[in-house]
Amino acid sequence: MIVVTGATGNVGRPLTRALAEAGEQVTAVSRHAAAMPDGVRHVAADLAEPAGLTPTLDGAKALFLLLSGDLHAPGARPADIIGLAKAGGARRVVLLSSQGVATRPLGPSRVAMRALEDALRESGLDWAVLRPGGFASNALAWAESVRTQGTVAAPFGGIGVPVVDPADIAEVAAACLLDDRHTGGVYELTGPEVITPRQQAAAIAAALGSPVRFHELTRDEAKAAMTRLVPAELADDTLDIIAAPNPAELRISPDVERVLGRAPRPFSGWAARNIAAFR
Repeated sequence: MIVVTGATGNVGRPLTRALAEAGEQVTAVSRHAAAMPDGVRHVAADLAEPAGLTPTLDGAKALFLLLSGDLHAPGARPADIIGLAKAGGARRVVLLSSQGVATRPLGPSRVAMRALEDALRESGLDWAVLRPGGFASNALAWAESVRTQGTVAAPFGGIGVPVVDPADIAEVAAACLLDDRHTGGVYELTGPEVITPRQQAAAIAAALGSPVRFHELTRDEAKAAMTRLVPAELADDTLDIIAAPNPAELRISPDVERVLGRAPRPFSGWAARNIAAFR
């Protein structure tokens, strides 16, 4: 049995589906009840209270660990989840980490994630670490304004990074959970091209078949919006990257193709698949 945390999110949902289609027994964990593929067991649980996961992890052979924003906050103890997985019999953990662990190692949220990576390496379990950059699905934050005003509002409109499609992250995660060849792998996951927020807005407009205006936010305006969802430290770390990406953050990684045998999906493909959210 494989336990998938964050199972209703942009990575967890396609990962759960891929594992089920591969014939695996899957337990999907999220905070709230949700529809699941046939044969997938769902458990409502809060990762901020790891002890409550003990029954879910008992008998698991592998765990996909994805942290919500509050687990990056001071005082959180996500490493306890790794210990519980080991105690429950798991042999493998695949951790969704962050590109910033390598490119911005001194950011507060990156320090915490590095510590979690280290705890996993020292656990005695088989492991793999995924380090994606920016997510294409972050554009869903614009969905309401596109639907109601035909507008995308974002900071740093002319500065791009190679955002990655969450479906690619999910496929790489599935490979790491199912294939021993990826044990001990650290994979940096990016899309195939550097793309700016303005260009993302244009791709959404092309998929919609109607104009989308771009409105540039100040950093303070963007941080105020982000901190409704994530800790201020994580918002600042993210804004630091998208304001001035360094050469490592602009690099197109070969790791998606190395694992999956195909090029990563472009943002335009993500927009076309998800355009219903913007209509």
